[in-house]
Amino acid sequence: MVEIIPAIMPKNIHDIEAHVRRVEGLVGTVQIDVMDGVFVPSIDWPYLLGESEQVFNDMVEGNFLFKHIGNVQFEIDLMVANPSPHALDWALAGAHRIIFHIESIEDDGAIFDELPKDGLKEVGLALNTDTPNEAVEAFIHKIDFIQCMGIAKIGYQGQSFDERVLDKLKDFRRRFPELVLSVDGGVSIETAPRLLKAGANRLVSGSAIWESGDIIKSIKQLQQL
Repeated sequence: MVEIIPAIMPKNIHDIEAHVRRVEGLVGTVQIDVMDGVFVPSIDWPYLLGESEQVFNDMVEGNFLFKHIGNVQFEIDLMVANPSPHALDWALAGAHRIIFHIESIEDDGAIFDELPKDGLKEVGLALNTDTPNEAVEAFIHKIDFIQCMGIAKIGYQGQSFDERVLDKLKDFRRRFPELVLSVDGGVSIETAPRLLKAGANRLVSGSAIWESGDIIKSIKQLQQL
């Protein structure tokens, strides 16, 4: 069974809790899209309304842990301009997986070595459809999976599917047969079979789940592909 991961663009912590309650028991992992309004034009929690400083302080002090929100694991998709200062905070907050975007990494990959070995289970690296696959090769030994973006304009749900992701998946699967490949963006009941055939193991979906009118049915349909 393919792993289906609902994606949330939260307004606040209560928004996360509300979304999680709707998918508990259906999925094991929920993705939280963290957007700072710099790396991508969109902005959400905790950067929305200037809440980030307090949120990061709470993480450091141990007052905010993802394990306290429902019976799911969380993967954090860091669509931020400079992920280094707070990457450790997200890990210590109880994140199961953290995803960095190759376009935001400015150093030699030291950010991967700074993450804790306990608690955090996986580290992923995302890349846009117009970023060459070769860009991730220098970090391939430091990551557990690749997330291919399935839309041209990231940071927005409901965007049109970008056909280029299919060739990117095929290329990664050919060169790294055992590597976990995730796709985020443009995932729907129509595009999912093609993504799986191209080599994807995980599918991250936002609007196709939340705006479907029947969340349970939508998730189960995707899981049974």
